[in-house]
Amino acid sequence: MNAPVRPYQFYDIAVSICSTCLRRVDAKIVFQEGCVWMLKRCSEHGAERVLIADDIDYYKLCREVYVKEPEQVRQYNTLSHYGCPYDCGICPDHEQHGCNLLLEVTDSCNLRCPTCYAESAPERKTHRSLAQIEKMLDLAVANEGTVEILQVSGGEPTLHPQFFEILDMVRARPIKHMMLNTNGLRIANEKGFAERLKEYEDDFEVYLQFDSFKRSALMDLRGADLRAIREKALDKLNSLGISTTLVVTVKRGVNDGELGAIIEYAQKQPCVRGVTFQPVQAAGRLEGYENGFDPGRDRLTLTEVRRNILRQSDTFSPEDIIPVPCHADSVSMAYALKKKGKLLPLTGFIEPKMLMEAARNTISYEAETGLREKFFDLFSTRHSSVGQASALEELSSVANHGAGEKLKKEDVFRVLIIQFIDAYSFDLRSIRKTCVHILHPDGERVIPFDTYNMLYRDDLEERVLKPLRAERVPGKKAGPLPLVQLGRGEKKSSTALVD
Repeated sequence: MNAPVRPYQFYDIAVSICSTCLRRVDAKIVFQEGCVWMLKRCSEHGAERVLIADDIDYYKLCREVYVKEPEQVRQYNTLSHYGCPYDCGICPDHEQHGCNLLLEVTDSCNLRCPTCYAESAPERKTHRSLAQIEKMLDLAVANEGTVEILQVSGGEPTLHPQFFEILDMVRARPIKHMMLNTNGLRIANEKGFAERLKEYEDDFEVYLQFDSFKRSALMDLRGADLRAIREKALDKLNSLGISTTLVVTVKRGVNDGELGAIIEYAQKQPCVRGVTFQPVQAAGRLEGYENGFDPGRDRLTLTEVRRNILRQSDTFSPEDIIPVPCHADSVSMAYALKKKGKLLPLTGFIEPKMLMEAARNTISYEAETGLREKFFDLFSTRHSSVGQASALEELSSVANHGAGEKLKKEDVFRVLIIQFIDAYSFDLRSIRKTCVHILHPDGERVIPFDTYNMLYRDDLEERVLKPLRAERVPGKKAGPLPLVQLGRGEKKSSTALVD
């Protein structure tokens, strides 16, 4: 008699959370029907089957090839007390410093987007005080030393009544590159506003919402037809030469068929240095899922976005869009040179085999010493447009034996895919590698962006997280964790309970 066979290939075990109650649960990663699935079961809410990726080979590259040594913060802000993800702040169990830090200066917004992880809206009027913002910025510097990238965000950050004072506060600190996350309304409509931004142009970039060319898609994602606004904003940014990245929130069946067209449009804009695609994170405001949220049907994965780009764009090949080593599960990147409105991808001037060997650390001959280091440095989210050009020039020089082309920021075009982990796709192994972090408004914690939107934003810590902490450690204090200063190399226990 033949033994029964399960209909999948088992790959790994995982620690996840129930998407309903957010309690930690056991899970496993399996390969089935050409896809990667997470199977998990909550004793109260039953089993879940969640699509993680639609490309097994790419998923295995993330796990087995594109791996680098974790870079740590200079200090930890909380103890490992209740267990991940209930201790975020950064605790000693986290494996990656913040390549990209978000500073949210307001909860207010002049839009009410149906898919907003922050649930910002015009009726929310709370702005962070300058004293509060100063404390948050000082913590960023204490944790990172020199901050690579800081994004001024919200809500809509340009609505803060002291917006330009905030930009000056950022500039006064050791922060290499400042980004402005914006919907572009003030840039498009307010005379002189873009000209003020021009004053910050050195290592400054506008991170501009740009989701679709179609009214129906914009109404679904933003609740407003913003086509004319986007065009006006880009006209001003182009005329002033302000470095800009177009940021596309991608939703299945809404705008996932426009990714190639957006890349083609972006490459023709003189000010645009690249496009970032972000699949909708199942957090915050999730309107438009009237029949209930089905993670198998509604969640769009990174590999699906990558596959759509490859299908819709003639520029990039699979060898070009590769995992970012600091958090390969969630971030994918491609580079190209921008020449006369056309794109030449990285593999057009560096041999694909050599790039793969660099990723696998199999370069052995002396002439290629340092290629892996330069390769991993280039494929990092920490670079500004200037940093991208410099890193690409250095990699090209090493790969081509000193014959690298001299590059300016205007020459480099980057495509980035960032998939933020949610309660459905939660994998403790991956969560600990997240490198996009957010400064908590208390000025005492820096929290991974993924878990912030699940457990720490607004009243979630009191309403949702506090009961979960009490269950994890009965009888112990279940409020916010105390501020703990732990420097590199300190031997103080990271698992001691705190009364």
